[in-house]
Amino acid sequence: MTKPLKMLLALGIGALGGTAFYLAHLPLPWMLGSLCLAMAAAIGGAPVAFPARIRAPTVAVIGVMIGSGFTPEVLALGRQWIASLGVLAAYVAVVAVVVVPFYRVFARTDWQTAYLAGLPGGINEMVELGEEKGADVRVIILAHSLRIVVTIALIALWFRVIEGQAVGAMPPFDLAPISLQDALLLIGAAVVGMILGARLRLPAAAFLGPLILSAALHLGGVTTSAPPAPLVVVAQIVLGTGLGCRFVGVRAVVLVRAAVLAVASTVMSLVIAGFFVLVLRGLVGVPAGQGMLALAPGGVTEMGLISLAIGADVAFVALHHIVRILIVLVLARPLLALIAARFGD
Repeated sequence: MTKPLKMLLALGIGALGGTAFYLAHLPLPWMLGSLCLAMAAAIGGAPVAFPARIRAPTVAVIGVMIGSGFTPEVLALGRQWIASLGVLAAYVAVVAVVVVPFYRVFARTDWQTAYLAGLPGGINEMVELGEEKGADVRVIILAHSLRIVVTIALIALWFRVIEGQAVGAMPPFDLAPISLQDALLLIGAAVVGMILGARLRLPAAAFLGPLILSAALHLGGVTTSAPPAPLVVVAQIVLGTGLGCRFVGVRAVVLVRAAVLAVASTVMSLVIAGFFVLVLRGLVGVPAGQGMLALAPGGVTEMGLISLAIGADVAFVALHHIVRILIVLVLARPLLALIAARFGD
């Protein structure tokens, strides 16, 4: 099969998985369903493929959507956010102390690979650093891919089973109808945001650039609209399918071992996050569910989608994930140099 046909097959499988999860009333159906079925197809040897360049415009849609949550009212929460970002920094430090040695010991990797696999940074940026430092890139890719998958599943199930909230496919709040002018503004935020994000070398550039421009438009009162819900559903299917296709060529025995490590490290991170959620609630009164979404070691795009689905403060959640990634990336090079000097690997 040609690559375009493999891509179409993958998207068809993803759409089928999303539809099945939706009909079964499972949490976050379009993303989780497409992810699970595409991953099963990839591991099973089906001829599926997912070009990386398709992910950029897809996450741009989600970036614009999440940017629409940055309304003028959120600026009043600035002081609360400063305190909560301090709690976030402490959380990242504790995760580093616990999870990085875990990967070093149980995955039997060098310290640099353990750092890049164990800390919840952006997958693309951590892989790029791994290639630069000569780390085991395969371990890093599997660790972050599975971390995101496990986090999405556990968080979605938590809100459905424990919290009793419907983690569905559509944003639960009403948005102003999209006029031609609004549509052009949002498209411009997506396109220009992707270009500026790449040129400024922002982490998760295709997501963060459109998010920033969309947030600026909404904070300034230029527009109150967001991408239509069906488009967001399509974006979820594409994102889920892309995550599932990352497992093409992975042998089952390698995947099982990586999955055990990912589940263990993710559970540890979530337990640590749970402690700091209590700190957040006591310090600044952040609801437990919103605090968990802000600290959970998932992808910023995926946690933003869950925030939209349950009606949480998407601006709060998105900001904390962006800052978390920045903390990990800013500290990465000096810490990796220190690790190399101290341990020789």
